[in-house]
Amino acid sequence: MTSHVIEWFAGIDWGSERHQVCVLNSRGEIVAERDFPHTGAGLAELGAWLANIAGEARNMAVGIEVPHGPVVDLLLDRSFVVYAINPKQLDRLRDRFSIAGSKDDRRDARVAASGLRTDRHLFRVVQPCDPAIIELREWSRLAEELQQDRVRLCNRIRQQLWRYYPQLLELVDDMAADWLLELWTMARTPERAKRLRAATVARLLARHRIRRFDVAAVISILRKPAIQVAAGVTEAAVLRVRSLIARLRLVNQELRAAEKKLDELLQARIDDADCKQDRELSDAAILTSLPGVGRVTLAILLAEAFDALSRRDYAALRALSGVAPVTKRSGKSHVVSMRYAAHPRLRNAVFFWMRSAVQNDPGIRSRYEALRKRGHSYGRALRGVADRLLELACTLLQRRQMFDPARRQPSRA
Repeated sequence: MTSHVIEWFAGIDWGSERHQVCVLNSRGEIVAERDFPHTGAGLAELGAWLANIAGEARNMAVGIEVPHGPVVDLLLDRSFVVYAINPKQLDRLRDRFSIAGSKDDRRDARVAASGLRTDRHLFRVVQPCDPAIIELREWSRLAEELQQDRVRLCNRIRQQLWRYYPQLLELVDDMAADWLLELWTMARTPERAKRLRAATVARLLARHRIRRFDVAAVISILRKPAIQVAAGVTEAAVLRVRSLIARLRLVNQELRAAEKKLDELLQARIDDADCKQDRELSDAAILTSLPGVGRVTLAILLAEAFDALSRRDYAALRALSGVAPVTKRSGKSHVVSMRYAAHPRLRNAVFFWMRSAVQNDPGIRSRYEALRKRGHSYGRALRGVADRLLELACTLLQRRQMFDPARRQPSRA
C-alpha cells in the first residue's frame, strides 16, 4: 500500500440499475453527490467525474461493498485506490447516522465514504486479479454447475424409468453413462428389449469397454417381466426420457470439455514459467504435493482463495473455509461454535480435501483419530485436521518447499 496522502473519500452504493456516489473531503464534509446509470456511458461518466474531483486517481480512495463487478473493474482500470467492506460491517457503521434503522442509497454511499475516512482498517484493499485466475475461476464454477445439472437430469431419468422400465435401473447406478443412454435408445420399452439381438448388445459393450456385464446378463435383465402400467404411461415416459437424454448428452459433452480445460489451466499453473526462471516452485505445485489435494480441490483453492494464498494469510484461509470457530465470551459465558459465515465453495472443497487426506495419509489419519478419541464430533475433528493442514500449506508456500510425507516436515524439493 502506498504511503501517498489521500485527500478525497468516495462511497458507492451500487445497484442493478443506478449507482449512488458520495464524495467527502479530508474533513468529512460532503463535496459532491450524484447517481449514475448502469450503462457503458454512465460508468464512463462516473470514472471521469471522480477523476475530475480528485485531480489524480491516487488522491482518492473509493469504498464499496463488493470487491468485484464492472464498477470495481472501471475504478481499478483508472488507477483509483478501491476498498471493499463486508455489508454486515457497513450496516453497523450506518448506526452512526441513523439509530432508527432508516436506509436509503444516499445515506449508504455517505456511510461508506465516512467509514473509509475514519475506519480504513475495516476495509480491504482490492487488487486487480490475474486474468489467468479469472479464467480458472470461471471454468471451475462452470464445471461445478454442469456436474449439478448432470445429477438433476440423472435423477429425473431414474424417476421416469421407475414408472415403466425399472429393470434398466439394475444395470448401473450412474444414469449418465454413455453406454446406458445408447442402450436405452436401442430398447426404449420392455417390448423392444425382447427383440434386442445379442450381437447388437455385444457390439455396444465392446465399443464402450464394459466388462462388468456379459451379453447374457444384460439381455436377461432387460427381458425380466415388465410391470403393468396404464395405457399411455409408457409413451409419455418415453417422450420425457428422450428429451432428458438429449439434454444429458449435451451436459456430458460440456462437462468433459470443462474438465479438459481445467486440467490444462492447472498444469499451466504448476509449470509456471516465471517460477522456473527464478528456480522456484509454483504455488500450484506446492499445493499439489499436499495429501488429499486433487484437481477439483486445487482449482477451487486457486480460484476462490487466490488473494489469501498469495498473501500466505493463514487467518483469512481459516475464516473463508469455515475452519476458524466463532467465540462468544461475555462475563461467565463462553461459547465456541462453528463458523457459518464462510465461502461455500471453499468450505466444501476443504471438507472433501480433509476426507481424502484422512483416508490416504497415515499421519493425518492418526491426528484425526486422536481428535475423535478426545470426544470431538466428525465435523469438528475434520476442521481440526483442516486447521493443521492450512497452517502447513501457508508455511510451505512461505518457504517455497514441497510436502515431504517421509519426514513429516517441510523439505526442499
